[in-house]
Amino acid sequence: MRSTKKNQQSGGQAEIIAAVKALASEKDISEEMLYNAIEEALKAAYKKNVSRDENAPTNLSVTLDRTTGVAQVFARKTITDEVEDSANQISLEDALKIRSDYRMGDIAEIDVTPSGFLRTAAQTAKQVIMQRIREAEQGKIYDEYSEKENEILTAIVQRVEPKGVYVELGRTEGILPDSEWMPGEEYHIDDHIKVYVLEVNRTGREMLRGPQVRVSRIHPGLVKRLFEMEVPEIAAGVVQVKSIAREAGSRTKMAVHSTEVTIDPVGACVGPRGNRVEKVVAELKNEKIDIIKWSPDPAEFIANALNPAHVLSVFVAENEKACRVVVPDNQLSLAIGKEGQNARLAAKLTGWRIDIKSQSQAAQMFDMAMDEPVPEEPMGFQAYYDEPAPLEEVRQSGLPELRDIPLETDPDEDDTL
Repeated sequence: MRSTKKNQQSGGQAEIIAAVKALASEKDISEEMLYNAIEEALKAAYKKNVSRDENAPTNLSVTLDRTTGVAQVFARKTITDEVEDSANQISLEDALKIRSDYRMGDIAEIDVTPSGFLRTAAQTAKQVIMQRIREAEQGKIYDEYSEKENEILTAIVQRVEPKGVYVELGRTEGILPDSEWMPGEEYHIDDHIKVYVLEVNRTGREMLRGPQVRVSRIHPGLVKRLFEMEVPEIAAGVVQVKSIAREAGSRTKMAVHSTEVTIDPVGACVGPRGNRVEKVVAELKNEKIDIIKWSPDPAEFIANALNPAHVLSVFVAENEKACRVVVPDNQLSLAIGKEGQNARLAAKLTGWRIDIKSQSQAAQMFDMAMDEPVPEEPMGFQAYYDEPAPLEEVRQSGLPELRDIPLETDPDEDDTL
């Protein structure tokens, strides 16, 4: 009978070792981490099951033999002359009975493993071990997806709620908050959409099933990543995306630059017969995209950014990062755009404050300037010309200083990459 009970205990101990190895292999988790979890679980089980009336030690250590699976609980007690707290202290005389090399002040370890301890603590240990396993898996998922922040992923819509769309991202769930929805876009279960990863959360009640990933459909970075997927020159670093200004669902302006003079950055992004940009537009539900050639000259960059309007002159004040743009009379509304969108996006794209004037308005300003005294020192702005005539005399005579004239458009730096 005793032999049978002993065999059962040995079998249970062997099962622990086998279970650890199997779980470590299946979940790709460190065996040592699992052993540590079991030891912590056994310590908790011992404290829970020890009698309240018993003067139980509070400083414990639990060891689990990595080969045999045998668990032992040790009370760690300080060796002192006078024992005032028997739960945590022991006399030198008693300590020497345990081990002959103990000295005063040492920590003596006394085996307090109760009979049948593994059987008694099995359920508690199992619960704690499974919790540690879940935490380890969630940690691995968190590490995997935290590396994907600011990247693009393909998501499958799982459910749609008023305040957010929950999507499957592979090993974890993502949420597309209503604040990150594209205006006018509808989401349906099993839809496949491209999303931009904003952040990965690991804590909180909502993350009990694993790390949750916040994603976006309106972030300017989504446009950049989509072009990286479609344009090999961008992926290779030959064509660089300098900045993006976006009003999601409506229009985007993207400034690009080529590190090689033989490659046209705008043409590379558009692609043969426009097939590259068309794929991005299709993913963004026909959002209009203006691809702008970036220039280190701010005046030239500003003129390009106001595309499709034709710019005659750009006057810039470097110290205030502000400019005045002159366009033909019949293109003033085109330069400003519907509800000011074109000028607003150009300001975001360039990071400059932009004031747009028609040719006739510039002429009136020139006449007003002629009536004022000529300044003793040259004014602090420069001019870029797409077409020198007929505003050459405006440049020569000068305009009122920009700081004296209210500027109509203020850039939003948040959308600059």
